[in-house]
Amino acid sequence: MQVIFPDGTEVRASGIGARDSDDGWREFGLYCDKAWNADWPFETIDWPDFGVPALPETAAQQIIDAFERARRGQHVEIGCLGGLGRTGTVLASMAIVAGVPAHDAVAWVRAQYRPDAIETPEQEAWVCWFATWLREKCLR
Repeated sequence: MQVIFPDGTEVRASGIGARDSDDGWREFGLYCDKAWNADWPFETIDWPDFGVPALPETAAQQIIDAFERARRGQHVEIGCLGGLGRTGTVLASMAIVAGVPAHDAVAWVRAQYRPDAIETPEQEAWVCWFATWLREKCLR
């Protein structure tokens, strides 16, 4: 599913079962599960299902880098197994980068992507952590 952020940046979000490996659209993938194992350029975030990233700062930088690729017009795909929890959490983090206030990012993703996105309180809390980390990074 295409997700367009308030700043006009666009990404595709998907669960692994919904991917079309042969559509030729994507130029880069950021995936939260090693099962993706794509044959196009991609990175994987070490992120357990229903959890949060094992290396938060590394994951945060990967999210920013992928968003910047999309902002420059590259076709970026975001995904996990089901396309809900981890994918939704990445999208909420990207929404913050795009200018959505941190306290609105989860609701924004649920309204624009899927109502059941971001599955656990820990994932919601990680979105807040990401916003704080980003703000502190920008102040350095």
